[in-house]
Amino acid sequence: MNDDVRNIVLGVVAAGISAALGWLARTYVWKRKLARKQAFFGLPENSESLLVVNRDPATSEPAVHRFDVFALLELSALIKDCGAHTQVVTQDAVHQGFGERTEFCVGGPGSNRRMAAHMSAMLPGIRVNVDPEPGPDRGAFQIGTERYRLEAGVAEYVLLARLTAGDPKQSRPVFLFCGQRAITNQAATRYLARNHERLARKYKDNSFVLLLKVTNSQAYGPDVVELVGDVTRTAQAPLPAAATPRNSHRAS
Repeated sequence: MNDDVRNIVLGVVAAGISAALGWLARTYVWKRKLARKQAFFGLPENSESLLVVNRDPATSEPAVHRFDVFALLELSALIKDCGAHTQVVTQDAVHQGFGERTEFCVGGPGSNRRMAAHMSAMLPGIRVNVDPEPGPDRGAFQIGTERYRLEAGVAEYVLLARLTAGDPKQSRPVFLFCGQRAITNQAATRYLARNHERLARKYKDNSFVLLLKVTNSQAYGPDVVELVGDVTRTAQAPLPAAATPRNSHRAS
C-alpha cells in the first residue's frame, strides 16, 4: 500500500469515526431531552394519559368548541412526542382518582365539571364567575383578593397549572387549561408546548399555577400571550373569608 492509498483509507476511517461519534452524541442529547420531557409530563414510553374534553357552553347540544379542538390537537402532538398513548373522554364521563394517569383537562368550571372538581379540591384560592347572565364580572377570575375581568377579544385570562398529589415521583400530574374563553384554552396549550423545557427546568416535579393574559385575540388569535405571574401560593391557600377583590384588572 503506497502513501496515497494509505492516506485515503485513514481519511475514510477518520470520517467514519467522526460520523459515528457525532451520531452517538446527537442520540444521547436527544434521549436526555426526551427523558426530561417525559418526566415533566409524567408520560414514560407506552404510558396512558387522559384528555378531558369540555362542552361548548354556547350550544344546547353536546359539542366541543373549535378552539378547544385545536387545543386538544396540540396536546395530542405533545403526548405522541413522548411515545405515550391517550384516551379522549368527555368531562362528565371520567370516573377515576387523581394521579393514576397523566391528565390534561381543558375548559373552565362552567363547561367542565372535572375542572370544577380539581379546582375545588386543589385550588381553593381561586373562584371563577360562571354566572350565565351578562355583567361586568361574567367569566372573571378571583385569585385571592385580586379580580381579573374578561374583555372579549381584547384582554382575556387563562390559568395553566401542573398539579401533583402526594409524592410527585409516584403520582402522575394533571395539567389544567382553565380559560375565560375557548381561544384562551388553546393559547395556554400553545404556551405549554413552546415553554415546557423552561418550565421543567424551573419547577422540576413541583406543582405550579400560572396566570396568562391573551392580548387582542380578535386580531392575533391565541399567539400573543404574556405571563402575568406565578399564583401558585395564592391559588393553593384558602380564599380569605368574605374576601372583597382589591383590584379589577382590565386592559389599558
